[in-house]
Amino acid sequence: MALKTKLKVNKVIKFIKNIQILFVLYVLLFTIQPSFAASSYVLSYPESMPGSFFYKIDILQEKLFKYWYFGSFGQFFCNLKESDKYLVQSKTLFEYNQYLLAYDALKKSDQYFINTLPFLLKARNESKEISENREILRQAAQKHIEVLSKLQKEVPQSFTWVPEKAKPTNLNLRDTINKSIKIREKYL
Repeated sequence: MALKTKLKVNKVIKFIKNIQILFVLYVLLFTIQPSFAASSYVLSYPESMPGSFFYKIDILQEKLFKYWYFGSFGQFFCNLKESDKYLVQSKTLFEYNQYLLAYDALKKSDQYFINTLPFLLKARNESKEISENREILRQAAQKHIEVLSKLQKEVPQSFTWVPEKAKPTNLNLRDTINKSIKIREKYL
C-alpha cells in the first residue's frame, strides 16, 4: 500500500514539474515581444524632472558643462548628450500629459541637436577625422526620429494651456514634433 502511495506522489510531483515547465515556456513564448530598433543608438534614462529639487542642480550642471567640455569633439558630445536628455525628458512628460513642460523640453532638445553638426564641421576644419562621430550623429538622429514618430501618434494635435492669471497658450504639439523630426532628418 505504501509503495502505491509513493508512486502516486511521485507521479503528482512529475505532473506539477511538467506544468511548471509548460508555464515557463508559455511566459517566454507568448509574453515577451521582440522589439526591433531601427538604430543601435541608446538613449539614457531620464534624469530628474522639472519641479524636483535635483532638476535645479541639473540645470546648473548643464551650464557648467558648457565650459567643462572644451574642443570641438567635447562640445559635440556635450550638445548631443543634452539633446538626448531633453528628448527623453520630453517623451516622459508627454506620456504623463505634462504638455507644456514636454513642449519646452522638446524645443531645448532641438536646439542642442542643431548645435551638434557645427562642432563636427569645426573639427573637420581642424583636420580631425570625423567619420566615426558623424556616424554617431546619424544614429542619434535615427533614434530620435524613432522616438518622435511614436510620440506623434500618441499626443493630441494641439493643446491649450490655461494658466491661472495669464492668457491661454495654444501649443501645436504635432506640428512641433514634425519640425523636430525634420531637423533630425537633415542629419541622416
